[in-house]
Amino acid sequence: MDLNSKKEVQVIIIGGGLAGLVSALHLALKGIEVLIIEKNSYPLHKVCGEYISNEVLPYLKSLGIKPLEMGAVSISKFILTTQSNKVLKTKLPLGGFGMSRHLLDYTLSSRVQDAGVYIIQDTVTNIQYRNNQFFVKTKNNSSYIANIVLGAYGKRSNLDIKLNRSFIKNKSPYLAVKAHYTGNFPEDVVAIHNFEGGYCGVSKVENNKINICYITNYKTFQKFKSIPDFETQVVYKNDALKELFTTCKLTFEKPLSISQISFDIKKPVENHILMCGDTAGMIHPLCGNGMGMAIHSAKLVSELVLQYLKGQIESRTDLEQQYAQVWNTHFLKRVKTGKILAALYNQNKLSQFVLGILKFFPNLLTKIIKSTHGKPLKALEI
Repeated sequence: MDLNSKKEVQVIIIGGGLAGLVSALHLALKGIEVLIIEKNSYPLHKVCGEYISNEVLPYLKSLGIKPLEMGAVSISKFILTTQSNKVLKTKLPLGGFGMSRHLLDYTLSSRVQDAGVYIIQDTVTNIQYRNNQFFVKTKNNSSYIANIVLGAYGKRSNLDIKLNRSFIKNKSPYLAVKAHYTGNFPEDVVAIHNFEGGYCGVSKVENNKINICYITNYKTFQKFKSIPDFETQVVYKNDALKELFTTCKLTFEKPLSISQISFDIKKPVENHILMCGDTAGMIHPLCGNGMGMAIHSAKLVSELVLQYLKGQIESRTDLEQQYAQVWNTHFLKRVKTGKILAALYNQNKLSQFVLGILKFFPNLLTKIIKSTHGKPLKALEI
């Protein structure tokens, strides 16, 4: 695609994260002309738990992405601890793998460009929809026209304000912090450790690195002067986390952080834009399946866009209604379950009580894990 002479494409994807790259690759492999507009350059680290459910593995392999051959770590066990250091261990029903966004996004971006997708580093500032087409403008004063626009720009953006999305008007009280470490941690385990006002996910990724990523209420965090101060005064009260932070060595120059994280229910279609990944909705990291959901939503939206472009879906209204329906069918219950679990987990006495029940009824924990995950996705047929 030569964008110097051609400013009209079939599909524009705003955001080149996990959902944006996967949907671009899916569509490109089916012969669709795709443009990604992404503000960052590759590779980069992102604040993310970096555990991915095996439910997406068959689909990723069909896209030419084979995580375990690239150094990803196979994970089959789950550990849960409470603020009062009660511990619960179980096997994961389906299992998963640990892989950094630095490696996964970079690999996907290379694969996407090999498939003929054009990626430009820019920021979308305005989107207008008229006469069944989208008119997209960027910060660098470029303009593009597309039949379809997918929103995959992450948790929140100035675009959400422009589009007048309802969730953006509400307070987003959560802050997340992530870094990689070296040290002693089991390769086949993903752990969730609770502390006052939040919880922390821990798992291995490639190159023997430990990903430690926690989320907390901003009100709790702002009482302290810095991230290290917060960690020593609050996070360390969980014995497992204290041991990790005091024995492991930070490999980043400093931890990454993001604020204003919202778990409000979002609409998967806004102003005729089809949203996927975190842009469509976020599940609490406690459930450990945000990356899996992003990949799954990319698959769902790509399949429907293909049907629409081939005339198998007759109208844009039908396309939008079908996508909203399938998104809600696959993910809405998961998102709501995640909110309930996070609310329970953040109440110390209640979480201890629930943990006691789960120890006596281990099959119940398996059912809870399954309720926030899906079945293995079918491979893409090319």
